[in-house]
Formats: sequence, C-alpha cells, structure tokens
Amino acid sequence: MKFKTLRSVVRFIMKIIADVEVVGMDKLPQGNVMVAANHLGRLDTAVLLCLIDREDIIMAVAEKYKNHPIYGAIGRAVDAIWLNRFETDYAALREILTRMQKGGIFVIAPEGTRSKTKAMQEAKMGAAFLASKSGYPVLPVSLIGTEDSGIVANLKRFRRSKIKVIASELLHVEIPKGKGREEALKQATDEIMCRIGANLPESYRGFYAAYPRLKELAQKE
Repeated sequence: MKFKTLRSVVRFIMKIIADVEVVGMDKLPQGNVMVAANHLGRLDTAVLLCLIDREDIIMAVAEKYKNHPIYGAIGRAVDAIWLNRFETDYAALREILTRMQKGGIFVIAPEGTRSKTKAMQEAKMGAAFLASKSGYPVLPVSLIGTEDSGIVANLKRFRRSKIKVIASELLHVEIPKGKGREEALKQATDEIMCRIGANLPESYRGFYAAYPRLKELAQKE
C-alpha cells in the first residue's frame, strides 16, 4: 500500500474513533527535524502519522510488528527500519543515520517501549545520540490519551477517545567528544524527556516526576 493511501485510511479511521486536540504543532519546521514523543500505546504512531503532513518520514519500528496486519503495513508503507528492541541494534542505528543524512523527519519514542501505566519510563540515550550525530533539531511532543486500555474501553462503549498532542519548543542537541560525552548524552536525554513531561498531567510524568528541570518547565507552561 502506498504511503498516501495508508495515511488517508488512518486519518479516516482516526476521525471515527478519536477526537484529537493539537497544540503547537505549527512549531514543526519543514526541513530536517526529529520528533520525540512519549510512548503510551499502539495508537501513538497513527496519531503522529495523521498530523505530520510529509512523506519523507524516517521511522524505526520493533521487529515484532513486521508481520502484523496493521503495524506491519504501516511500517512497510513508510519503509520503516526494523529494530531489535532487546539489544543495541548497531545496524539499525547506522541505517537511521544514513537516512537522516539524506534529509527528512525522524520520529522516535525515546523510551523504546510502551508504558503500561501511562507514566513515563526512563528513556534510552538513542534519541540524543542521533540528534547530536545528525544535527537535527528535536521537537519534543507530548501525547495524552493514547494508552491502549483507554482506547479499547472506549471502542467497546462506542465512544470516541479524547487525545491531546502538545509540541514543546525546538531543542538543539550538541554533545562534546571525549571525556564527559556520556554524561552530556544523559543530560540531553533528560532535557528531551522533561520537555515532554512538562506538558503532561502529573500522573503521566513517572520516572521524571521529581526532576527539578521538569518542574521548572511545567511552571512556564
């Protein structure tokens, strides 16, 4: 299935099953950019595909979805990079960087896997690493209401789910070489997640709830 066709189908379905409120996505630039979002449920990807009106999408998808009737189709339509989530997949990272060097919009969930509690989990440093290597600015995006349990419950009751998407300010990640590199990657990762968390309800903030930086950013919102 062609990407345009798939996106049209996804948008049609989303209009039926969800009421999506969007805040700040006008901050998304037209050039090279990374979109980093919290990962609540299987609908996250569909929501972002509906909102991002571009075809130069670079996306990594867990290998377990490769043969899935829906998510496998989405992955094939966007020419996804199939990722082994259970170990450092260097081949996938190299492929992602190669595609990013050609230009486009890279969509990533820094946590790496869906949260089963709504609350944010500790993120991996891959997003910050890729941003620093590629030079892509990062647009942190907060997703609310896409958790699987809520979506399924509403479908059973023939109710539309309330979903909210909030974009933060663009972030540029610069990581020095040599000593202190790992700590800088950790700080950049925390900054991305705190910017996502600042626009989430407190119950969603999880691992980052007590971070002073998140609290500082939340007071500004």
